Amino acid sequence: MRKIMIVDDEPVMLNLASRILSKEYETVCASSGAEALQLFVKERPDLVLSDLLMPEMDGYELHRLLQEYGDEPVPVIFMTADERDTSESKVFEAGAADYIHKPVKADVLLRRIGNIIQNLDRIHGLKKKASLDALTGLLNKGAAQREIAELCVRVPGTLLMIDLDSFKLINDIYGHGMGDRILIRFADLLRHIIRAADPVGRIGGDEFIVYLQHLKDEAIIRDKANYLNKELQRSAKEFMGEDMAIPLGASVGAVFVPEEGTAFSELCEKADQALYTVKQHGKHGFAAYGTSHLAPEHAAPKSISQIQQILGERNVDAGAYYVDFERFQGIYRFLVRFAGREQRSIQIVQVSLHLQERADEDMALQQLQEMLIRSLRRSDCVTRHGKGQFLMLLLDAKTEDKESIAARLQANWKDFSASADGTISLEMEKIAAVE
Repeated sequence: MRKIMIVDDEPVMLNLASRILSKEYETVCASSGAEALQLFVKERPDLVLSDLLMPEMDGYELHRLLQEYGDEPVPVIFMTADERDTSESKVFEAGAADYIHKPVKADVLLRRIGNIIQNLDRIHGLKKKASLDALTGLLNKGAAQREIAELCVRVPGTLLMIDLDSFKLINDIYGHGMGDRILIRFADLLRHIIRAADPVGRIGGDEFIVYLQHLKDEAIIRDKANYLNKELQRSAKEFMGEDMAIPLGASVGAVFVPEEGTAFSELCEKADQALYTVKQHGKHGFAAYGTSHLAPEHAAPKSISQIQQILGERNVDAGAYYVDFERFQGIYRFLVRFAGREQRSIQIVQVSLHLQERADEDMALQQLQEMLIRSLRRSDCVTRHGKGQFLMLLLDAKTEDKESIAARLQANWKDFSASADGTISLEMEKIAAVE
């Protein structure tokens, strides 16, 4: 409900206006300009209805002082018994929203105020729309930074910087449409973990910022980060299929306010440092600046056996090792060095999928991925690269094996792709070793 402040030194007029307006609005009453200024700071009304001629501080002076409060000017309607045309002209020159003669009529007062409130709603709606990210509906970068910077100065809490892990692979492999679906779902997840008054914004392609007011419990924030990771992975499998192998997740860096300061730029740098810590310790987690912030699963292990448990695969399936492109790149670089020292023959293979029109591309890619993993050895490695392409690293394979490998994969693809309308092609080269 909109709030209106009524200012008048005449008790009868003050009560009459309050009785008329209280049917549709919340009202706050002041009997002088000085009292109105004190109440305004506390109540923050949407509109002020003020008598023009008052002792000590008249309506003009009150209007001037009110405009110094807040980021936006508050609309003021003047009431007066003065019938002179010069008074009316002076009122509008002073910047008043409207002018009403006393004694006020209920229907006229409600209609005049209703018109101004309606216009305020329209303006606020346009401003709100301009401050939102078009895709996710969260605050855009500029609006989020302004709102959170202001809160950091006056409200204790926790600033979160959040970055999606391996998101680029979603766009590269499944297309930007799927990437947009993931971003929209993640925005919904963020709304779920915050209160209505907590600002949340999208500040980059897959980067987000949140301010949790009056919340500094690390355990609670870590639970929120775990929830984001669990639900994001579940959503990804819902959208892209249960065999979706991209390690999608969220890394969350936090900084506590005002313990680590109140300047927004400095707080962002510290939250970024905490975020970098998460990235360096396996991603998909939470860290807080200036604390023993690593989650238990990221804590330093005490023995070599624990290290092996962390490094090893949780569920070792038959077939090739499927990884995202970033990890594939690291494996490739290591094998280039390894092949040079051990004189091993390691082949890199590019498999391209060629579909006919109207073919279900997503289904065909999933089938091809599964076929490649099952057709290769556990010592081989597979990743998606671009739209409709896969890369493979084959250990102990020879260049002369290319035709037999191609024939085997073509035959397996034919068996696998009964419902897919397309063919595959292969290119294979021995990786150049570095001595």
